[in-house]
Amino acid sequence: MDNGNFLAQIQEGMTVYDRLHHEIGKVDYVQMSDDDPSTEAVEAATPGNLETRRDSVIDSIARAFTTDELDEEIRQRLLQAGFVRIDSAGLFAADRYVTPDQIMSVSGESVTLNVSRDDLVKRH
Repeated sequence: MDNGNFLAQIQEGMTVYDRLHHEIGKVDYVQMSDDDPSTEAVEAATPGNLETRRDSVIDSIARAFTTDELDEEIRQRLLQAGFVRIDSAGLFAADRYVTPDQIMSVSGESVTLNVSRDDLVKRH
C-alpha cells in the first residue's frame, strides 16, 4: 500500500505505537499532503491574517503549528508530505510529528510506525 494513503485512514484519538510496539500517544491532528490535488492552496499563516478568516485550511494549519515551535524548513516539509501530530503519553513528553513514510500500518484503532519515538520530529 502507498504510505500516503495511510493518512486518509487515520483519525483523531487513535493510539500510536513505535516500531517495537511501545505506545507513543494518541493522534491529535491529521494534515493531508499539500501535493493532494483536492487540497486547497496554502499561504503563510500569520496572526494578522488569521483574524480575518474562519474555518479555512490556513486556520487548520495554524492550529497544528504555532509560529515558534518548528523550524520553517521542517514545517514546509511536513506540510508538503502531510503529517500526523501525536499527543505524546506522559506528563513531560513533547508532542511528535509523523510523516507518511514513517507509518508501517493502520489497523482498527491503532497506528504502527516503522521508527522509534526518538526518530520523530518533536514539538518544542
